[in-house]
Amino acid sequence: MITQNGKTIHLTGREFSYVMFIDEFNNLLHFHFGKKIADLDYSLMEEEWTQALGFVSDRRCLDVYQQEYPSYGYTDLRNPAYQVKNKFGNMVSSLTVKDYVIQNGEVPEISGMPALYKGNCHADTLKVILEDVTIGLEVHLLYTVFEEYNVIARSAVLINKSDENMCINSAYSASVDFPQGEYDVIHFPGSWGRERDRVRTHLTMGLKAELESARGGSSAQLNPFVMITSPDADEVHGEVYGFALCYSGNHSTVAKIDQFGFLRVQQGLNPHQFEWFLGAGETFETPQSIICYSDEGFGKMSREYHDLIRNNLMRSKWADKDRPVLINNWEGTYFKFTEEKLLAMADKAAAVGIDLFVLDDGWFGKRDDDRSGLGDWFVNRKKLPLGIDGLAAKMNEKGLKFGLWFEPEMVNPDSDLYRAHPDWAVHVEERNPVLSRHQLVLDLSKDEVCEYIIRVVSDILENANIEYVKWDMNRQITDMPCGGYNHKYTLGYYKIMSTITERFPHILFEGCSSGGARFDLGVLAYMPQIWASDNSDAVARLKIQYATSMCYPISTISSHVTASPNHQCGRLTSLKTRADVAYMGAFGYELDITKMTEEELATVKEQIKLDKKLQTLMRTGDFYRILDPYETNYCSWEVVSKDRKKAFLFVGRVLTKAQTKEAPIKLQGIDESKFYRNVFTGKEYPGSMLMHRGIRPCFKWEDFATDIFMFEVVE
Repeated sequence: MITQNGKTIHLTGREFSYVMFIDEFNNLLHFHFGKKIADLDYSLMEEEWTQALGFVSDRRCLDVYQQEYPSYGYTDLRNPAYQVKNKFGNMVSSLTVKDYVIQNGEVPEISGMPALYKGNCHADTLKVILEDVTIGLEVHLLYTVFEEYNVIARSAVLINKSDENMCINSAYSASVDFPQGEYDVIHFPGSWGRERDRVRTHLTMGLKAELESARGGSSAQLNPFVMITSPDADEVHGEVYGFALCYSGNHSTVAKIDQFGFLRVQQGLNPHQFEWFLGAGETFETPQSIICYSDEGFGKMSREYHDLIRNNLMRSKWADKDRPVLINNWEGTYFKFTEEKLLAMADKAAAVGIDLFVLDDGWFGKRDDDRSGLGDWFVNRKKLPLGIDGLAAKMNEKGLKFGLWFEPEMVNPDSDLYRAHPDWAVHVEERNPVLSRHQLVLDLSKDEVCEYIIRVVSDILENANIEYVKWDMNRQITDMPCGGYNHKYTLGYYKIMSTITERFPHILFEGCSSGGARFDLGVLAYMPQIWASDNSDAVARLKIQYATSMCYPISTISSHVTASPNHQCGRLTSLKTRADVAYMGAFGYELDITKMTEEELATVKEQIKLDKKLQTLMRTGDFYRILDPYETNYCSWEVVSKDRKKAFLFVGRVLTKAQTKEAPIKLQGIDESKFYRNVFTGKEYPGSMLMHRGIRPCFKWEDFATDIFMFEVVE
């Protein structure tokens, strides 16, 4: 809901208030973001509010005020929300309120980029129109709130109202000024194989937390999700503000405490090497920053994001459907496969109840290794005499759906495509392009390149019964030929994904980027699941999946049972442990199933039966993190159905300890007035006991052991 009271504008979600007001000089000032407060005209309290600083000598000096979209260099010398080089050759600017509009029941679209949609929720949008008359700049600030969520979505539109060109050097989607206080920042850095690690830092005056990626995609090095928390915040206590950017390119989140103790947090496009020229009358739109408030720790914030993403971001029909259990041939064969080998794997897969067979890299062009073939999306008939259509038909005859791997954004220099169109690869004219993984990046800023990718991928998908696509992107982008290039590339990527996913709505698309290097809300708008990491080791996945769940729904996290010893770190883990960890997410297998023993195949069959019982719960339930693998020798998480009639509990122990009796695990979110039956044992427990005393896990006497529980209400 959005109300106006005098010069104050009050936005409310389910349990929070976001309050701003217009001062006597038409500045747009920020007043409050947090727990709900009374609906008053807070501009009347401005003098009392600012006098607390004991400093204000010039009422026009914005350096001491909390603002909604601050500039730099006129009266504020803190971090700006935007910088524009104007017709006078400088970047000095000052925005004041021209008008504002409350759009009841509306959620704005962002041209060329994914964003939230209304769905079955009630949502309202505030558009505040700011202007700098001197330079001819107009900025529209968009704020959307939902009655059902503690979330506010923000973006900005910059319009050149002058008769001359101007250049945007930075434009954040959101800027929030928090009052004096103690704050921590939690972010999720990493690298290939250890994506989305979790790091917590206490913010102090003079320390600038500049959390950014300039690697071409949202990256494994830093995820575009950040949390600002009170120092005492944990899973169930304390105030938490999540900042999640709906964007798949270079991004930035900046947090800095000024000389008076105010904290300014900004999120949006990375300003590093960014420039965007606006001709007279032209418009530039920023991606959407989705900010979530919780007064009950990380857990409540996560559940808000999970529901919002599932219900108001993901557009695929698969967002509301249980996913097929798949097997991917990659770690089972790598490039060295034959049609006969794939069909032998399919026979074993069908026999144990697997639903979908995915053919990974190596099926096209002259692709016997990673040095050639990318860009040549025609079938390698030496490997696959039946072609993709024939192979898909054979899989269907065995009762399996068929899926296929693509990496359409890339090209090998050793390919027919590159030999015909070397200018289609990203490069700068005066240098040789940089190879990574023996490949170059196709220039998605060019319409003809985007149309080529759409055409060749569509040709494959139209001529075979393909029901799943794994869309990969296996290197970072170098040689960007101009400032702002990465944003142009990202818009090209969204154009391709929008066209293809709309053209083939029946296909389940899965995102991938050398593992989890493009795990973000922008991808999830088109694809309902993403390969979380190439590191599929069950022990490493405890932290990867635990941290990923801070923002992203577990149904979006692709998690597979792979070979032991693990191919990424060599660790030996039991088949049980690998499956127990993988149940949290989009479950599947990635190994050579023809090498498994009869006993192992029988175990796999039972694992698949269990996963199919769990899928709806994992996709729709509320997620609780109970034991933290970053701080303990254990990891535990739980999923509870919305009606609280079902619950699944996972507990993992990393290393054994002699003469140690495991502590009971206290469940969360269930109905303590009901009795619950453990489906695996038949034993019944009062919900109050499970919540307040807990249940003790029973581990095998070995490292990397797990235990799982499945509870249902006794009717």
